[in-house]
Amino acid sequence: MRAMQPQRQWAVLTVLSIILLLWEEAAAIEVPPDPKIQQDLKQPPTIVKQSAKEYIVDPRDNIIIECEAKGNPVPTFSWRRNGKFFNAEKDPRVSMRKRSGTLEISFRSGGKPEDYEGEYQCFAMNDFGIAISNKILLRVSKSPLWPKEVLEPLMVSEGSPLVLVCNPPPGLPPPTTFWMNSAMMPIIQDKRVSMGLNGDLYFSNVLASDANTDYSCNARFLFTHTIQQKNPFTLKVLTKEPYNNTLSSLNDTDPYVVRNIPETTPTFLSPSGTSSSKMALRGEELLLECIAAGVPTPGIKWFKKGGDLPEKKVKFESFNKTLRIVSVSEEDSGEYVCMASNKIGSIRHTVSVQIKAAPYWLQKPTNLVLAPNENGQLVCLASGNPKPSIQWLINGEPIESSLPNLSRKVVDDAIIFNSVQIGSSAVYQCNASNEHGYLLANAFVSVLDMAPRLLGPRNQLIKVIEQSRAMLDCPFFGSPVPEVRWFKNGLGIAPDNVKYRLHNNGTLEIKHARSEDHGTYTFVANNILGQAEEQIRLEVKEPTRIVRAPEHLSVNRGNTAHFDCKIKHDPTLPIIVTWLKNDKPLHFGWMSKFKKDENSLSIPNVNSDDEGTYMCMVKTELDQDFASARLTVLESSSKPSAFTDRPDPPEDLELSDPAARSVRLTWVPGNDNNSPVRQFLVQYEENRWRPGEWQNLSSYTGDQNSVNLLLSPFVNYQFRVIAINSVGPSRPSGPSSRYQTSGAPPDVIPQGLKGWGTKKTNMEITWQPLLDTQRNGPELRYVVSWRRKDSQEEWNNISTTSSKHVVSDTETYVPYEIKIHAVNDFGRGPESSMVIGYSGEDRPSAAPAELRVTKADSTKVNLHWVSVDPTSIHGEFKEYRLYYWREASLVKGLRINKEKKTKVFSSDVSQNTGVLTELIPYSKYKMYMVVANNKFEGPHSNIVEFQTKEGVPGVPKFFRIVQRNTDTIHLEWDKPLEPNGILIGYTLQYRTVNGTEVGSPQVVSFFPNVTEYTIRLPDRFTRYKFYLSARTQVGSGESYTEESPHFANEDFITSAYSKDHVDIATQGWFIGLMCAIALLVLILLIVGFIKRSRGGKYPVRDKKDLPMDPVDQKDQDGSFDYHSDEDNKPLQGSQTSLEGNVKESDDSLVDYGEGGNGQFNEDGSFIGQYTVKKDKEETEGNESSEATSPVNAVYSLA
Repeated sequence: MRAMQPQRQWAVLTVLSIILLLWEEAAAIEVPPDPKIQQDLKQPPTIVKQSAKEYIVDPRDNIIIECEAKGNPVPTFSWRRNGKFFNAEKDPRVSMRKRSGTLEISFRSGGKPEDYEGEYQCFAMNDFGIAISNKILLRVSKSPLWPKEVLEPLMVSEGSPLVLVCNPPPGLPPPTTFWMNSAMMPIIQDKRVSMGLNGDLYFSNVLASDANTDYSCNARFLFTHTIQQKNPFTLKVLTKEPYNNTLSSLNDTDPYVVRNIPETTPTFLSPSGTSSSKMALRGEELLLECIAAGVPTPGIKWFKKGGDLPEKKVKFESFNKTLRIVSVSEEDSGEYVCMASNKIGSIRHTVSVQIKAAPYWLQKPTNLVLAPNENGQLVCLASGNPKPSIQWLINGEPIESSLPNLSRKVVDDAIIFNSVQIGSSAVYQCNASNEHGYLLANAFVSVLDMAPRLLGPRNQLIKVIEQSRAMLDCPFFGSPVPEVRWFKNGLGIAPDNVKYRLHNNGTLEIKHARSEDHGTYTFVANNILGQAEEQIRLEVKEPTRIVRAPEHLSVNRGNTAHFDCKIKHDPTLPIIVTWLKNDKPLHFGWMSKFKKDENSLSIPNVNSDDEGTYMCMVKTELDQDFASARLTVLESSSKPSAFTDRPDPPEDLELSDPAARSVRLTWVPGNDNNSPVRQFLVQYEENRWRPGEWQNLSSYTGDQNSVNLLLSPFVNYQFRVIAINSVGPSRPSGPSSRYQTSGAPPDVIPQGLKGWGTKKTNMEITWQPLLDTQRNGPELRYVVSWRRKDSQEEWNNISTTSSKHVVSDTETYVPYEIKIHAVNDFGRGPESSMVIGYSGEDRPSAAPAELRVTKADSTKVNLHWVSVDPTSIHGEFKEYRLYYWREASLVKGLRINKEKKTKVFSSDVSQNTGVLTELIPYSKYKMYMVVANNKFEGPHSNIVEFQTKEGVPGVPKFFRIVQRNTDTIHLEWDKPLEPNGILIGYTLQYRTVNGTEVGSPQVVSFFPNVTEYTIRLPDRFTRYKFYLSARTQVGSGESYTEESPHFANEDFITSAYSKDHVDIATQGWFIGLMCAIALLVLILLIVGFIKRSRGGKYPVRDKKDLPMDPVDQKDQDGSFDYHSDEDNKPLQGSQTSLEGNVKESDDSLVDYGEGGNGQFNEDGSFIGQYTVKKDKEETEGNESSEATSPVNAVYSLA
């Protein structure tokens, strides 16, 4: 079998080579993304979004089957269900979105989602073809309940093996299982006790301690986010020795000896027998399991017959009982052996693994846009095991049943088109299938005819600086591809690659624009369908230059510093002059000490803060120039002995001792003005290259006045000298007489030689030009030589006066050997050493293949891909660039940020693995990868979806401590913002706190729907420290820590209490009401005491137990009137009002007491309650706040 694989590979490569050769002859049209073109471009439909092939929906939600397509005209849609036309309009529950094929099935008015299960396929059509979706198998998720069962306690002997069967209900998709006890705490698993791949809990041997807890299997249905729990198993372990938990914990190292458990040889619990077989599909995970029983607990080891285990893909799990191989491939086939052994013996089990493969793409067909009479082809290459069969369809029907077409021919896995014509546009489908799956791809062939169109702005004005490159760009499109011509002022331009160059996209390049290139240029594009013209005006501007730059200054504190900056620029370009100090802009205004005019900067009254480097920067819209100088502030004596100033300029300059490249200069120093001269600066001016411009030549110490000047050949010099002391520089001396040096060949090599491509078909060679004083003679030019590296071909040479040369028509990213030397009329200079340059880069043509994910963790995944061929990068490899984004959270209803992120892998082009970190647990991600060179990204790889595993949850959103009263603390919290999985509960740990001493921890577990808890305090001074964390199946997350307040901390208690209740006693309206009532009661008491002191009596009813008159009834407002008609009359011996006259009564106050409860205070006042019995009964019968309200308090005094 392995011998056949190379033959297959060579066959595939041969077919690919032939197809690629044909493809080079067929140049498809690349349609620009310009909205004007796209709006008028007629194209067949393209499916842009569809539901997954295996589509499982939640029965609680409406069903949405996606199908989105683009095209022009806008496509219309139809559906097939189970191979038959599905009329969505006749079903009231089914609707189709506007301008879309997406179906929405609603169950608000009834119906069962199960009635709509089946296989769906979407058809998108317009006048130019029909595109089809995958066949979408729709199934409704199911999460059935555990069957009702009564589990009797299991009797098992200590040391015997045991299997607790989970057998979860068959959900869709199948649930994941885990084991917990009744207290919702996970069962601790180890080498002896572990869960198998089928969900059962295996005990290699049972110990007496296993009976300390019960065992419950939990089924988590990920799709509906529900967890169902099976009735727990209870174990009763039969032991030979009495079980003591303390003694057992002291002898955990060898419990079998202590417990007198007999040792046994290993036996397999799963799988059974000595051999089994397993089949896996390419790219999927292979899981092999071996669980053994025995005393002591056996250890598991894995081997592969005839080879080693693939280390990079293998992971041992469940204490070596499970072997996981990620992303299996054909080389992972073979026989795997697991060996279980303990000190008594060992056994083996062999698993024969066979790897098959569902179809996967080698080359997927892509859309093809052709002009009339052009040629092209669609290629569909797929592989798999068994080898997939290829079927071509046109507009959703087999191509064999379509009408014959002489311009189309099916050749193996390709369709070749010759001389296509208008009207032959269609959508072709390639279906690659075998017994393990299928692939379906749509690719349209669009025959397009369009007159030339201009895509850029009209009547462009382009401004360039003289001697710079001008690019006259006029984007266009047409089918067939138009012919392009350029004119200037009505005269045709013939590109010669010297002055003008015409690019493939129609752009005209003027390599070195001069003033005579100023004018109007006309662009003309024409094909058989028409012609388009556009005019572009080019203006060539003078460069911006600083002709008198600022010079270094040393200025005494308190004096004025002055920097020059004289500028020459094009008068039609506005300039902006900016001064900077130490690279920070200076601000000028009426409060600023800095003053500037058109050509200078002044700094009055300088101090040490003004020291620094000052830069003059001038900018136009096209170019800029800058120059800088340093200011040094000198400390002057507070009491100078004499006035100091800059020195006077040197005088009487004389030249002597002439030589070919030197001359002696002598001068007489001027007066130093009470500050010794520190330095003499010699400057020169030459009248050949830069006449009138003085440049620094050399500097000398202040005690010299005769120096030998080293000069350059072929320069007509004159010199001047500047004296510098601590105050500053003197004015320049008068110029010396001129001295002409003789010419010579160049003796300097041009520096900075390099070559790089600005386009994919050129290489631009640049270097630093020689200084004027390095020319050594007239007619300086540069001879540049280049040839392809390792080609041993003849050198190409060119002589130029520029500092750049462009080598055209190169192949993409090819290395060249480059060298250079300077030449003048006196001879040739030295040649540079050879450097390596490269022609331009192009867009990479290949994508990293077979991008996949392995070892998915909660926050990171391992990535694997097939690296690209270095030749397909078409440039220097920069990096593999991974784009990834979080598509959704697996926690239903959680909103996420779908921001796209990047991760780069830049070691070398052969890199094919990497690790993607900082992921969010329990999330669905998507990603794709591209390879990048220095300028371009290549096509992206297959888009990969992956899910991160559950992780520990984040910290709860909030955790509050509310002390409602002195004997309880109420806790509240909310679920984490990032659950990172399915929450299975919360863990609260708390302990008492007394200064630096802490008590023993207490732990409480809660179900995930519990978000509050109340703790009773033993006394009001007890304080607790709380640690709250959320739990998933993986474990507990970060704790939220809070500490209860001191009881005396009234601010905390008040604020905490106010979070839940509004204290009526603090409300303004209530305080005002109580004050008014208190005032009224005080008035009544005062009046009562006054009346009593005068012998008056309180008015009461004649008889305390007098029943209500039958006329007593409710008022209109619903209140009772407890007075009869006679009550409106004054009773005998009563007073009509507090202010009215009092009629004396002989009744004793005792007669008006409630039974015998009436009594007197120490001051003789009566404290009985003057209310009728009915009032009291109603008050006692209705235990409301009315009984203690201020209204009743007043009523009792009436």
